[in-house]
Amino acid sequence: MTTTGIRQPQHLKEITSTKENRTSTQFDELDRVLGGGAVKGSLVLLGGDPGIGKSTLLLQVCGELAQKQTVLYVSGEESPTQIKMRAQRLEIDSEQLYIYSETDMSEIRQQVNEMKPDFLIIDSIQTMNEPELDAVVGSVTQVKEVTSELMKIAKNDQITVFVVGHVTKSGGIAGPKILEHMVDTVLYFEGEAHHAYRIIRSVKNRFGAANEIGMFEMKGEGLAEVKNPSAIFLDERLPNSTGSAVVVSMEGTRPILVELQALVTPTAFGNAKRTSTGLNTHRVALIMAVLEKRGGLLLQNQDAFLKATGGVRLDEPAIDLAIAVAIASSYKEKEINQTDCFIGEIGLTGEIRRVTQIEDRIKEARNLGFKRVYIPKNNLKESLRQSEGIEIVPVVSIQQALNYLF
Repeated sequence: MTTTGIRQPQHLKEITSTKENRTSTQFDELDRVLGGGAVKGSLVLLGGDPGIGKSTLLLQVCGELAQKQTVLYVSGEESPTQIKMRAQRLEIDSEQLYIYSETDMSEIRQQVNEMKPDFLIIDSIQTMNEPELDAVVGSVTQVKEVTSELMKIAKNDQITVFVVGHVTKSGGIAGPKILEHMVDTVLYFEGEAHHAYRIIRSVKNRFGAANEIGMFEMKGEGLAEVKNPSAIFLDERLPNSTGSAVVVSMEGTRPILVELQALVTPTAFGNAKRTSTGLNTHRVALIMAVLEKRGGLLLQNQDAFLKATGGVRLDEPAIDLAIAVAIASSYKEKEINQTDCFIGEIGLTGEIRRVTQIEDRIKEARNLGFKRVYIPKNNLKESLRQSEGIEIVPVVSIQQALNYLF
């Protein structure tokens, strides 16, 4: 017996599936991290440090989208005049782009109901407020309720909503963690103030793969796409230098080659320092312990400084072998061949463990002119399909890898 007006459970086979209605942002790098374009009726959160370029990127995206669709850009931080000045600098002049400086959600709802835009931009979520709530703007209660209201607008009116979120000192998006759980997609805009390159990374995506990255370069006229990040990361390598090793890392479905650098020097104090930029310090300390115990390197009285060049941040297990090789190269003062690269996870007993997507990694290394790649022996069968034009060296342990190289 069924009850009128009450939803009933449906059998999985009876549910009809529909393909997502996507719109290209006209930026291939952003489309990549979104899973192929912006999904109609989705709520996307873009987080990042102040001044990193979030508003610039979204204004450029608005300029492209507004060529064919209606876009409402709501700013709680800047006046329409300030946004107009940035739009002129970015050479944006679209007929269907509307700027609205407001923080009251009741007023914003009214404008959305009247305009029925295809895209809604909220910059930023921490400045918006629900007037009915007796809570401070930017508080947990306000941010939660505003996000809930924006989710209703996105789903009920089938409007694609982009929301800007500020990042705290600890690197998380300011406001409650539930903010990330409520939205469909979470993107982080990363970069260093002294680098021109910016990376946009998806950490959650209900409509595509997470951990995808897109890369941009900040220029005077705005953000420009970087189609080949690997070439950028390897562009300034010094020939015949020690303490340098190249890794093929997977960021989502994209393989990128990055130079890892290590500087190992005798410590001048009692406790040796371990410092890293773009790499997990705990991972570095673990690999150094394995090198000392299993590789025969006396590192306990050595300071170690490591970095991933280009401002990129790497945190997957397959970078272990390259970190170990860079440290050993600096410690032994012996250089690594410029056309060698390294892929592999290191276990605590010194074994080199299997990694995923080995074929894509080797293909990218070969395309960029590398002649030899060191991989885990257990990945050898999979890698043979991409072995033409590049020498594959399978290794079982860190000791074997060091013996081959030094």
